Amino acid sequence: MSRKIIVAGAQLGPIARDEPRRSAVARMCAMMRAAHRRGATLVVFPELALTTFFPRWLLKGDALEAYFETDMPDADTAPLFALARDLGVGFHLGYAERTPEGRHFNTAILVGPDGQIAGKYRKIHLPGHFEQEDWRPFQHLEKLYFETGDLGFPVFDALGARLGMCICNDRRWPETWRMLGLGGAELVVLGYNTPLHYPPAPEHDHLQYFHNALSVQAGCYANGLWAVSVAKAGLEEGCELIGGSLIVAPTGEIVAQAQGVGDEVITAQIDLDRCAEIRANIFDFAQHREPQTYGLITAPKR
Repeated sequence: MSRKIIVAGAQLGPIARDEPRRSAVARMCAMMRAAHRRGATLVVFPELALTTFFPRWLLKGDALEAYFETDMPDADTAPLFALARDLGVGFHLGYAERTPEGRHFNTAILVGPDGQIAGKYRKIHLPGHFEQEDWRPFQHLEKLYFETGDLGFPVFDALGARLGMCICNDRRWPETWRMLGLGGAELVVLGYNTPLHYPPAPEHDHLQYFHNALSVQAGCYANGLWAVSVAKAGLEEGCELIGGSLIVAPTGEIVAQAQGVGDEVITAQIDLDRCAEIRANIFDFAQHREPQTYGLITAPKR
């Protein structure tokens, strides 16, 4: 039985602060149709895909809560789920989640071709800061608005593969990829909103694209898995977000990459059996890992 599937990254251009969710969903539906015409059975959308990237502002009360979803799907997102069922296509979607208990997470879900949620992940490596910092040209208040994810790094059986998820800053941490690799993930899907300008270290601005690709390529190679990494891109409310959405092979090679910073679909046929090229050779975990020597990695944070 062939283990080749076609996957798609659906990069979103800017979402304005006043753009309603139904507009963003309509754009995503159009890209899902385009991906389906190319034979894709999985479409990956970005982090916080339903709204503008709201952590760049200090918000309180109802102004903040308006960016969070309490139900998934709801009236605004139902067309995306319905289209997935009609086309027989699965998808990954990032959004801001408020639980029934009032907790707040930066969340992603994996939805199967039947339109049912097959898995959920909550972002663990939250970047940014806790308070307004007036010297910044824009804020990055994820640490204020979201709790650290409490679901770990689960791996799901879906779409004929072992699938894992992470979100944006998670991709920069090798522990993310190793946890997913140890869990048996063959394909990792993720979304991101990454500014071109990094206020704490502007001398790194020219490296933003490079570090984005480097993180994903290194994670794929060191764990023998595929990845689909998808941006929200372009000039969004005065903040330039990088594009560079990409699909990466277990060898670390880029097999597809977005060329612009607008709505754009990239696709590639991936062979899940290629994971063995790395896992049976260079990174044979059972034969070559020495976890008894890695104590500092899991020592409690001070």
